[in-house]
Amino acid sequence: MADAGVRFENVWKKFHRGEMHDSLRDLVPALARRLTGRSPKPGDLAEGDFWAVSDVSFDVRPGHALGIIGPNGAGKSTILKLVTGILRPTRGSCAVRGRIGALIEVSAGFHPDLTGRENVFLQGAIMGMATADINRKFDAIVEFSGIEEFIDTPVKRYSSGMNARLGFSIAAHLDPEVLIIDEVLAVGDFSFQQRAFDRVRELVSSDIAVIMVSHQLDRIAELCSEALLLGQGRVMRQGSAAECIAAYVLAPAAAPKANGRSDIPVKLHSLSLPDVAARSGDRICFTITGTVAPGGLPSWVEGVVITVRSAQNGRAVFSTSTARVGTQLPEEGSFELTVGLQLNVPAGIYAIEAKVWDRERGDSFPGPASYLQVQAGVDFTGTVQMNPTMSLSRSLPSRPGPTG
Repeated sequence: MADAGVRFENVWKKFHRGEMHDSLRDLVPALARRLTGRSPKPGDLAEGDFWAVSDVSFDVRPGHALGIIGPNGAGKSTILKLVTGILRPTRGSCAVRGRIGALIEVSAGFHPDLTGRENVFLQGAIMGMATADINRKFDAIVEFSGIEEFIDTPVKRYSSGMNARLGFSIAAHLDPEVLIIDEVLAVGDFSFQQRAFDRVRELVSSDIAVIMVSHQLDRIAELCSEALLLGQGRVMRQGSAAECIAAYVLAPAAAPKANGRSDIPVKLHSLSLPDVAARSGDRICFTITGTVAPGGLPSWVEGVVITVRSAQNGRAVFSTSTARVGTQLPEEGSFELTVGLQLNVPAGIYAIEAKVWDRERGDSFPGPASYLQVQAGVDFTGTVQMNPTMSLSRSLPSRPGPTG
C-alpha cells in the first residue's frame, strides 16, 4: 500500500485511578452530579482521572522509523495501544493505513497444550496470515527461532527464552506495512538478540512505517531517523533520534542541584563542540567557558570536571578534571578551557558534561552539557576502541634439499 503509515493527531487519553463506583457510597454522589448537571464534560477530568497522553501528534510514513523514548510511566505503551487499536483516544484521532504487525509481548498468545508447530499456525492466523503464507514461511520461521528439534513439543515444555524466540520469529516474518516494536530486542540469549536486531533492521529498511519503543537507546539511535521524548504523557522533545536521546540523557545534568552553598566561586557558562558527530577513534577538541569570582579559589574547589556518559545506559565511560591533568584555573576572572579527547569508544550517542567539583563535600555544582554522536570507525566490539594494527607475513614453502 503506497500510502501506508500512521497519523497521530492531537491525541489525548484519559485514565482513572482506582475503582469507579465500587460501592453505593461512590455511586450515589455520581448519580446526583448527573441529575444536577455537574457531571464533567466529555474530555474533562473528573475526580481521580489523569491524562496518560496529552496532545501528542506525529506522522510516520513508509521508509521512516520513529523512536519513542522516556522514563517509565511517560505514556509510551499507551501510545502503542492507541496505534494498534487496543485503546481508543479520549480526544483527537489516530489512523493507521496498511497491514499492521506488532512485536509486542511476542509469546503472549501461545496455547500451552499445543506444539510449537501448531502454535506457529495459530499465531499466524491470529496475525492475519493466510494458511498458504504460513506454509510458505514455516521453514524460515522455525529455522530463525533455532528450536527445530523441539517444534513438535508442547510449548508448555519450553523455557521462557524458547517461547520468546519462537514468538519473535513468527511476528518478524509477517511482512507488515506498518511495524510496531515494543521492547522485544532483548529476547533470548545474546546471539539471538543480535539476530533479532538484524531482522528488525532489515524490516526497517524495507520501505515500511515503523514505530519503536525501547529503553535500549543505542538501538533507537541506529534504527530510527526521528524520535519523540515523552514525559508524563507530553512531548518534551521531537526531532532527530540523536537530539531526543541527548535531551533525555542530559536532563539529569541540566536539573539544578542544591548543595547548600549560595556563593559559587566558579560558574561555567558554555560547552561548545565544533560538531555533533565524529568517528570512533577520532580526536576532538571543545571549549568550556567560565568565570572565577573575585577573592580567589577556595581550597575545596578541585577544578572543572569533564565526564563522558553513554546514552545507552547513562553510565560514565570516562571522567577527568583540570586538577588531574595539571591545569590550574585562574584566581579570578573569565577563562576559556580547551579540552582534547580521543574517542576510543564504540559507535553511539554520548553526553559530555562539565561541572565544578567540591572535594570537601564530594558534591558538584551543575554546569553545561552537550552531546556527541560517535559513528563507527574501525569496526570492533567491546567497550573501548584500542586502535588495532595487524600485519601478515606469508611463509614461503621450504624447498626440498639436494638429492644424491
